This record gives sequence, structure tokens and C-alpha cells, in this order.
Amino acid sequence: EAALERILQPGNSSENVSQPLNLELWNQIPLVLIDEHDKDNPVILDIFETNQTAVGNVTAMGNETRMSNDSAGDPGDNETTCSHQGSDNCTYRNFSSAAQAVTEWYILQSTSILSKVPLHERIRMGYQAEDMILACLYGAEPCNYKNFTQIYHPDHGNCYIFNWGMDEEALNSSNPGAEFGLKMILDISQQDYIPYLSSAAGARLMLHQQKSFPFLKDQGIYAMAGTETSIGVLVDELERMGYPYSDCTMNGSEVPVKNLYSQYNTSYSIQACLRSCFQTHMVEICGCGHYMFPLPEGVRYCNNEDNPGWAYCYSSLRSSIKQRQICIDSCKETCNDTQYKMTISMADWPSEASEDWIFHILSYERDMSTNVTLDRNGIIKLNIYFQEYNYRTISESAATTIVWLLSSLGGQFGFWMGGSVLCLIEFGEIIIDSLWITVINVIGWCKGLKQRRARARYPDAPPTVSELVEAHTNLGFQHEASGAAPRPEALPPEPGTPPPNYDSLRVQPLDTLSPDSDTE
Repeated sequence: EAALERILQPGNSSENVSQPLNLELWNQIPLVLIDEHDKDNPVILDIFETNQTAVGNVTAMGNETRMSNDSAGDPGDNETTCSHQGSDNCTYRNFSSAAQAVTEWYILQSTSILSKVPLHERIRMGYQAEDMILACLYGAEPCNYKNFTQIYHPDHGNCYIFNWGMDEEALNSSNPGAEFGLKMILDISQQDYIPYLSSAAGARLMLHQQKSFPFLKDQGIYAMAGTETSIGVLVDELERMGYPYSDCTMNGSEVPVKNLYSQYNTSYSIQACLRSCFQTHMVEICGCGHYMFPLPEGVRYCNNEDNPGWAYCYSSLRSSIKQRQICIDSCKETCNDTQYKMTISMADWPSEASEDWIFHILSYERDMSTNVTLDRNGIIKLNIYFQEYNYRTISESAATTIVWLLSSLGGQFGFWMGGSVLCLIEFGEIIIDSLWITVINVIGWCKGLKQRRARARYPDAPPTVSELVEAHTNLGFQHEASGAAPRPEALPPEPGTPPPNYDSLRVQPLDTLSPDSDTE
């Protein structure tokens, strides 16, 4: 609060500070205010000092202060973390608003403080289930805080899980609909909040698988105070194929990162792997573990007294892209996962007409008092139920298996090879037909040439058979074509069949033949 007064009234900080600062507790990470109302002469104020310093001066920590790039007229805040006290190896974080700077600075300080508090003490200091859960109903069966499992979450303190399935038998939902879901009335007690750690009021809740660790900061949702929040749930189951189709894991056994969340007896998840990987690198590089993650065996949490440069080491490691990529490459997605899609609706609760009797009853049940000790700023009503009594499965399947690959190759091979053979046969047939037609044409041409030559040798028409016979028997006969002019040269004898010898024929009268002759 004293530091906050210096932020709100930097010009009169030395006169208005009502509470002294415990420098042994807070003077580990400097918080610097830069006032640029006068751009020519900006003022740098270390919140832990009583005197203002000009630009370029050195703070009490021995760290050179760098001026922020805020617009004129707006004071900016600068957070400085160094590897060792008085070292020049420092990291500067500039903020455009003091609200962000104070929250980040306070989280670092509280991390150092809480890291030295034993776990059982932190649980005792947190909000207990019997104080938080005012009413509970699951379906038609009543429930209470004993049906919840308590775990300590570094970001949110005590958290309570319903139907986690660790030590007790898992409960089943008999039907879909709001009447068969989980109904709760919660008391969030805003008056007990630490104002610099969280500026939001409400309940942080998350739906997750049984025996899995809830990462509320990344996957949770808020339920607002003074409202009745109804959450309808739809379930999707993801089934990924393993090697060689995807790089997923069934239980994380082949992942090279040790799962630090296994101490909670929870199943493997990629969020647990990434945080375990970061904590392992934090221990190896910084020599201690961060308060927000589980510790490996034999390692202690970082704090400002035992590890003065832990904040610088943590900031450098968190901003290192190389270390982040190593963890991303080492961790794998789970092959089977369940996702919950939520439909959220809200209404003011209780209404103005019913808030009087509801607050009276709840106050009496909690504090055994007839006076009203509750108000709508600290009350939340939750209804969580399944919208449908079925779920959708999204599974991966191989686009091409060995059987399909061989079938496709065989089909393609048969098609293309079949097509190629047919094409070759067709081309061969075309070539053979072309050659055959060419040979036929050549033969025809040769015959025609021979006939033309014969016609050129014998221009007249060839003689008839009778003429040839006459020419053979009558050597003086010479055939002449009608109208043809006689030629002086003698024609060569024409070849032909010799005529029959008519002298060999003997003609006898019919009366000389004997009656028994066979002659007809």
C-alpha cells in the first residue's frame, strides 16, 4: 500500500507515505516509475527510494534505469530484474499502465514468498470446501463438499474436483438435460481476495477428463458473481492414428520428458509435458524450480533470498525461443483425447423478489445466524449438464493402406500397361497393313507394266483359235485384220495346238455293223 501511494502521488511521495516499506521483503525486484509530463526533463522514481532521480542516474540496486517510450503526459512503469545484485546483466520490462506493472511485480514477489511456505500451510490458508460449497445436487441425489477432491493449484489456491475418479467410484449421468446435471451454490467471499494478485471476481471452473490434471489458467472459464450460470456440454472424442501416420503417444511412455504431474496420479497430457519440460530446464539452468510447477525430486523452489538472480533467469528462459522449441519438439499430442464444447448462458441470481429469503436461508445454513451475511457480490449458482446423451467421435483413418496401395498400383499398372500393349498392337497392325497395301500396289503396278509392254509388242488383236488352226494347217494362210494395211515383213509362225489328223478317222456305213456290236 505504501508503494501504491508512491505510484499514485509520485511528486509528493516523501510527505504522503503513511507506511514504511520493508526493504528486506520487497527490495528484490526494482519497480521504477517514469514520469514524462515534461518530455525535456523526465523524472524517474524508484518506488523503494524516497528521493527522485533524473534520467541516467543509478538506482539503489546499482542497475542502470532505462527510460520507457510512453506517450507524453502518461507516467510509465519499468520493472527491472538482474542476475545478481549490482550486476549489469539485467532484463527490463516496460508497461504502459501502472496497473499491469504492479500486478506483474506483485506476482513475482508473492511467488518468492509463497515458495518458502510449506504445502500444508498454503492449503490451510486457502478457502476450505465446506465454506465455499453452500449447496450441491447431482441429478436427484444430494451431494456436499465430501464428494469433492481437493488439490492445491499455485495460481488459484485450493481447488475442488467433482467426480475425479481417483479414490471414489466414478458417477454416471443417467439422462441429458438440466434436471440431471450438477447444481451448486458457491460462496466466493470477495472480501478475502488479495487485491494485487487478481482483479477479477468469480469462480474459475473447467471440465476435463477423469484422472487428468486441470490446467485452469489455460483452459478454464469464469462464472460471474451474482448470476446463475448454465453450462450445456457436448462431448467430442478424438482418435488419432499413431506412427507412421502421426507423431502421437498413447500414455507418454516414449516421450523423453519426465512428467512431473505424475505425482498427482494423473494421466499424460501435452500441457503437463510442456510445463514439466520448462521446469526441468529451469532447474538445469537456474538451479531451482519455479513455484507454479511441480518440483523434481531433491529440488527446491526459487526465492529471492536463496536465489537472488532467479527472476532474471526465469525471464530469460521464458522469452527464449530456443528453449520453447525444444519443449515443443519433445512433447507429443495424445492419440486419444476428449474435448468438451460448452454453451454458456447467464442470468441475474437471485432476483430482487427472492434475494431476501434466499440470503437469509443461506446465511443461516453457513453461519447459523439469523442475520444476512451474504450478498449477490459473493454468490454464484452453477448448472452443468449434458445437452445430448451421445457424443461425436472424430477418428483418423489412413488414406492409403498397404492393401489399397498394392491395389492402386496393380490397377494403374494394368491400365497403363494394357493401354500401351493395345497401342503397340494397333501401331503394328497399321504398319503391316501399310506394307501389305504397298506390296499389293507394287505387284499391281508390275502387272500393269508387263501388260503395257505386251501391248506394245503385239499392237494387233490376238488371233482366234480357228485362225490359229487354219494357219497351222494352211501354211499359205495369213490372217489380216480388216482395214489393216499389209506389212512387207513376214510374221513369225504363231504357236498353237496342232489340229487333229482327220485321215485317221474311218467312216463305215451302218449296215456293215454287226447286231451285237456295242457301237451306238
